[in-house]
Parts: sequence; structure tokens; C-alpha cells
Amino acid sequence: MPVQHLNPETLHSNPVFTQAILVPAGTRTLLIGGQNAVDRSGEIVGKGDVAAQSAQALRNLAAVLEAAGAKLEDLVKVTVIIDHTADLRAAFGAWMSLWGTRANPPAVTVLRVAGLANPDYLIEVEAQAVLA
Repeated sequence: MPVQHLNPETLHSNPVFTQAILVPAGTRTLLIGGQNAVDRSGEIVGKGDVAAQSAQALRNLAAVLEAAGAKLEDLVKVTVIIDHTADLRAAFGAWMSLWGTRANPPAVTVLRVAGLANPDYLIEVEAQAVLA
């Protein structure tokens, strides 16, 4: 049984996210911890710029997917944790640049928080993927 993307007709339909995803039993699941704007050398990319930080966090997310032999289309759940002062539209733009026009987007939750682990972090992205 493949992964099923569920968008009930009684709910709002949005091409950016899926309302629910049914994952079959026995499926390999990849749990990806929060990815932020830190590059390979440990430096924060885009201090004060949520779009730049979002792009770096998403590059980090893609690197983890690749290391596991997965791809963006394998994502089933993404949680975006963003500083309450940051512009969510800029972060959304980075996501749309990465996702593009692919079908079956993951389920998405966005949380606005008072702050993240480092005061210079504006965003963190965690995710779950199902591997074939």
C-alpha cells in the first residue's frame, strides 16, 4: 500500500500542503531533527534575514534527505518553527522555490515562537519522510 495524501472535500484545499497523509504499516520512516541556518562550518547564514535563513535550513534538510537516500517528494510532514517577529511570507517563498510545482506536498504545521535556541536563529525546520 503506498502513502496516501488525503484532502477531504469538506476542508480547504491548498496546493502548498496536504491535510493528512496515511502511511502504511512497516514503512521506513526518517525523522529529521530541526534544521536551521547553520552552514557546514557552524556559521549562521543570513543573520537578520529570514529568507536567507530559510533557504539554508532547507538546504540542510535536503542534505539530510539525500544522505538517507530520500528526496523531497518523500516528505510527509514538515514543521516550521519561526521567530514571531520574522516574516512568514519570506520563509514561505524559500519553501516554494524548493518545492516548486511538485504534486502531493507534505502536511505542514507552522509555529510562531518567542525565540529559538540561538537569538540569531529566525527559523528551524523539522520533518518526517517515508522511504520507499
